[in-house]
Amino acid sequence: MHLQQMSELKRGHGHAAIRSRAMPFRALTVTASLRRSLRCLHLSFCSFSLSKPQFSANCHDFLPWLERKADSAVSSSLFIGKSSYGRSLFASKTIQTGDCILKVPYRVQITADNLPPEIKSLIGEEVGDIAKLAIVILIEKKMGQGSEWHPYISRLPQQGEQHNTVFWNESELELIRPSSVYQETIDHKSQIEKDFLTIKRVFESFHLSFEDFTFKDFMHACTLVGSRAWGSTKGLALIPFADFLNHDGLSEAIVMSDDDKQCSEIIADRDYAPGEQVLIRYGKFSNATLLLDFGFSIPYNIYDQVKVQFDVPKHDPLHDMKLELLQRNIVPHPEDMEDLTYPANTFSIKEVKSDRGKGKGLPQSLRALARVLSCTTSQELDDLVEEATQNDGRLARRPLKDISKEIEAHLMLLSVFIQLIEERNAIIMSLGSCHSPLLCERLAVRRIMAQDLLHGELRILKSASAWLENYCVSLT
Repeated sequence: MHLQQMSELKRGHGHAAIRSRAMPFRALTVTASLRRSLRCLHLSFCSFSLSKPQFSANCHDFLPWLERKADSAVSSSLFIGKSSYGRSLFASKTIQTGDCILKVPYRVQITADNLPPEIKSLIGEEVGDIAKLAIVILIEKKMGQGSEWHPYISRLPQQGEQHNTVFWNESELELIRPSSVYQETIDHKSQIEKDFLTIKRVFESFHLSFEDFTFKDFMHACTLVGSRAWGSTKGLALIPFADFLNHDGLSEAIVMSDDDKQCSEIIADRDYAPGEQVLIRYGKFSNATLLLDFGFSIPYNIYDQVKVQFDVPKHDPLHDMKLELLQRNIVPHPEDMEDLTYPANTFSIKEVKSDRGKGKGLPQSLRALARVLSCTTSQELDDLVEEATQNDGRLARRPLKDISKEIEAHLMLLSVFIQLIEERNAIIMSLGSCHSPLLCERLAVRRIMAQDLLHGELRILKSASAWLENYCVSLT
C-alpha cells in the first residue's frame, strides 16, 4: 500500500501565527502533558462556541451529489454545518479513534488534468499547478449550472470572504511589516500577476479570449487553490468535502492518499461525540504561513518561527573575504530555511525551549555566521578556516577561542533580536490602543490576525534573546 501523507504538503500561496500576550519570558517545553492541556483548552473553546452546530441549509444535498458522482460512499460519519470558522464538518454519529471518517476517490478530485485539452496543450509548463487549477475553477464557474462541478464550485468562498494577506490593503499590510510575511505577500502577489499575464498572452497568441476573467478573478481563484488543494503524486488536487474540514495544529489526523485504492482518506486521531466539530491538521504551519496561504491565524501556534536575514555590512573592511567565505561554507540547513525560495542568508528562528540549554531553535549556522562577522583581521578568518579543516569541515561551528570575541559575536545577534522585538512591540501597542466599535468587520479580523502573528514572533524572539543573554553570562 502506498500511503502518502498529503496534508503536510497542503500549501498553496495564500496560508498561520500565535497570540501570547507580552509577558516576561518563561521557558516553555511542549511536553505530552502540555500538548494535552493545550488540546483541552482548544476543545473546551470549540465545545463552548460550537455546542449547537447549525446545519448548512444550502449544503444538505452536497454529500449525496458527491457520492453519486463517485459511485461510492464518501462518508457516513460527517455532516456539513456552520461554526464560528464558517462552513465545517461535524460528527453525525459517535466516532472512535482509528475510524476512517472520509474516503474520496481520485475520480472526483479536481487536478490540472481537468483543464480542457486544447487549453492544457496551449499552457504547457508556462505556469504551475496552482495557476492551472485556478483556470479550471474560473472556467467551471463561468459555466454556472452547466458545469458538472457546479455543486462544489458554487460553495467555495466568494470574493471578499477571504483574509489571505494578498487581499490586504497598504495600511493593513503595515500591521505586519516587521514580519517576513510582509515581503512574502508582495512577492506572492507579484507572482500571481506574472502568471496571469503569461496565461493571457498564451490565450491571445492563439486568438482565444481571456477577457472574461480579470486579475481580481484570477487572484481569488489562485488563493482558493492555495488554501484548499493538497499535494499528491499527480500534483495539486482539490478534494471536495475534505476541504470543508478546519485546521487544528495539535491534531494528528491528516489527509492521506492511497494510490492502490485510488482514493484520499482521513483516519480519526481521537474520539468525537455526535455534533462535535471534526478537525484535522493541514500541516505544521506557522502563523505567517497561515496568514499568507490560508487567511487565518491561531491564538497560540507551536509551529511559529521568525525568519531573519543577515548580510555582511558594506562598510566592513573584510566584506569581500567574509562574503566569499560565507557563500562557500555557511548555508542554512534546509530545516532552518524551509523554503528554497529564500536567499541563503535567511535563517528560521524557532522557540528556544530553555534559556539554559544548548540553544536548540537557534540555528548553528546563524551562530557560525555571527562568529565570522565578528572577525576583524584576515588572520582570524584564516584561523577559522584552518580549524574547520582540522575538524569536521564546518566553518565556525565551535566557540571562538577568544572568549571576548565569542561574547561579541553573540551580543551582535542579541542586539539584532532586541531591535526586532522593539519593532513588533511598537505595532502591538498601537493595535491594543484602538478598540473603536466603528472598525469594520474585515479590519477587525485582520487586526486580530496581525496580533496573533506578532505575538507569536515576539515569543520566539524573546526565547532566543533570553538564551543568548544567559550564554554570554555563562562565558564570563
